[in-house]
Amino acid sequence: MPDKVELPPYETIALVLQGGGALGAYQAGVFEGLQEAGIPLNRLAGISIGALNTAVIAGNPPDKRIERLREFWETICRPNQPFMALPPEFEQSVFNLNDAARQWLGHLNAARALVDGQKGFFQPRLGAPLFAFMHEPPAQTSLYRIDALKETLENLCDFDRINDSGLHVSVGAVNIRNGNFVYFDNHKQKLGPEHFMASGALPPAFPPVEIDGELYWDGGLVSNTPLGDVLQQRPMRDTLVFQVDLWSARGAAPTNMGEVYDRMQDIRYSSRTRFVTEHFRQSQQLRHLLWRMLQDMPEDVRSRSEYAQLAERVSTAKRYNVIHLIFRNQPYDLHFKDYQFGLASMREHWRSGLNDIRKTLVEPQRLAMPDPDIGFVTHDVHQEELDERMGRSD
Repeated sequence: MPDKVELPPYETIALVLQGGGALGAYQAGVFEGLQEAGIPLNRLAGISIGALNTAVIAGNPPDKRIERLREFWETICRPNQPFMALPPEFEQSVFNLNDAARQWLGHLNAARALVDGQKGFFQPRLGAPLFAFMHEPPAQTSLYRIDALKETLENLCDFDRINDSGLHVSVGAVNIRNGNFVYFDNHKQKLGPEHFMASGALPPAFPPVEIDGELYWDGGLVSNTPLGDVLQQRPMRDTLVFQVDLWSARGAAPTNMGEVYDRMQDIRYSSRTRFVTEHFRQSQQLRHLLWRMLQDMPEDVRSRSEYAQLAERVSTAKRYNVIHLIFRNQPYDLHFKDYQFGLASMREHWRSGLNDIRKTLVEPQRLAMPDPDIGFVTHDVHQEELDERMGRSD
């Protein structure tokens, strides 16, 4: 068991979870590593599968969170029809053979998900492909039904705890009528299963979810990361963020159509994180620069109303540290990786997340409070290792 980690006095310690379907088991592994290190999270934000992981974490007492996460993932990584499941021991033994065997299992599990859905998550809507051009009520315009997901969340999550525990929780979704991105936030409203389901209602697979007379789809249609919601919190606070992404912006040029589709998804769903991080870094640098310039002004100039207003807006000395963990594709993770819910691959993704966060936490300088003259830093353990290797090769 790794040692407990000592942190600087951050006011907000956040876990931010991106969308990515079956890859979300990686996030569960990261959370396990944070919990074993004694990281005192007080902020959770998620989108899509990240929202579902958020519900399970926030909806349980600390000593039950890992157990409930495992129950959630062990459930949804099984088919609806038992006869379609491979014996778990056989699946694991095949997975352990080589990458070719893992690819075969991935194809099998992805095809099974398309045909049969996943237990406690979604199931095919009978006749949906045949009646694609017929007009139906919005709640029926999808390829799959998600009734079972509501029951799963109600069984595994205490929504009174989500709303009353003091843990700040938000999940993102898109309003279908106006296209606006919204956050359902337990500091502003009472959250129920429907809010987390709405965040994960990715069309055309899943139907929209109705909340207070409005229909919502998966937040990943607009932004696949809720990082901005955490960084833009007001009043500003010294903040440590563990941002867990499931799609990598970096990758090789594709050489076949399957790789084209895979790379397209990686770029589409990952780039928002880098945009948000860079935008906020520049904003913080500008804020600190303006503050230093104001200090150099004569008092009679600085006291003018317009300069006083500026000073009020930039006078914060709050600092932000974003620890960026990114799921890295393996040779067997093909273009269907986000919907191949195999038990063996799920467990491997979980282990990968656990190993990555343990490796990250070994270096205490990554958790240090940023220099006040900078105010914002990011760390990516994989990129740091890559840069170090390239430096040695030079």
